[in-house]
Amino acid sequence: QTETTMLRFLTRNWRNLLFPVVSFSMRSASSGTKDRLKLANKVAVITGSTNGIGFAIARRLAQDGAHVVVSSRKQQNVDQAVAMLQREGLSVMGTVCQVGKEEDREQLVAKALEHCGSVDFLVCVAGVNPFVGSTLETSEQVWDKILGVNVKAPALLLSQLLPHLEKSGQGSVVLVSSVAAYIPVSNLGAYNVSKTALLGLTKTLSMELAPKNIRVNCLVPGVINTKFSQVLIKDTDFGDHVKRLYGAQRVGRPEECAGLVSFLCSPDASYITGENIVVAGFSPHL
Repeated sequence: QTETTMLRFLTRNWRNLLFPVVSFSMRSASSGTKDRLKLANKVAVITGSTNGIGFAIARRLAQDGAHVVVSSRKQQNVDQAVAMLQREGLSVMGTVCQVGKEEDREQLVAKALEHCGSVDFLVCVAGVNPFVGSTLETSEQVWDKILGVNVKAPALLLSQLLPHLEKSGQGSVVLVSSVAAYIPVSNLGAYNVSKTALLGLTKTLSMELAPKNIRVNCLVPGVINTKFSQVLIKDTDFGDHVKRLYGAQRVGRPEECAGLVSFLCSPDASYITGENIVVAGFSPHL
């Protein structure tokens, strides 16, 4: 009798989470066969996407058929990225967006809708680390900056795009954390914390948005060859530490992160949500 009561309780409380995801999977599978490119006619908004991992993701999603909206803090960088991708024949437009500013987020959403009419995917790559030092040496201003850009901004931008992702019927959100969430990097205390927070944000949002047929997953890159990671890459001791403990023999490339994001946005990942997926040559969380 007790087991029967518990089963009914679980079924009743998880019904809203499970059923929408299953129905979405069936719709995606049937529609995915109609297009040669798996992301054809979809629209992706990507923050922090004019260089490094974000740029590689923008290129890959566009190559797979999506209309891509790139953004970053500087107009010059946006113009260069858009020009480069358009020369490759890809459907790309761009706008300046400092994600920590409300007016910039509003402009990003408005321009995406103005040029593309809808939004299906949101990929949040933008992140900052303005301070190198211990956690307890971090000033309140720096804490606000790091948490504001790395954690709060993705949630606020998602809330602004929510009606449009819901209208899509197959919305996908990808947050970008870091392996520092699992292996804290010395002297990057507040940054480590912000990236760990993104793991929890992914889990929470995935449950809240499942009834709306919106999936939320998280890319967790290891040491990838970008401008942002040059300090670590040049640190021989850090590289030897990673090799010794985990067997990773080389630094990763931005392109090695992009394929996973394209997959997570595609119908092939229609039954995957709430996952924090490490792309680091090893799995430090296991």
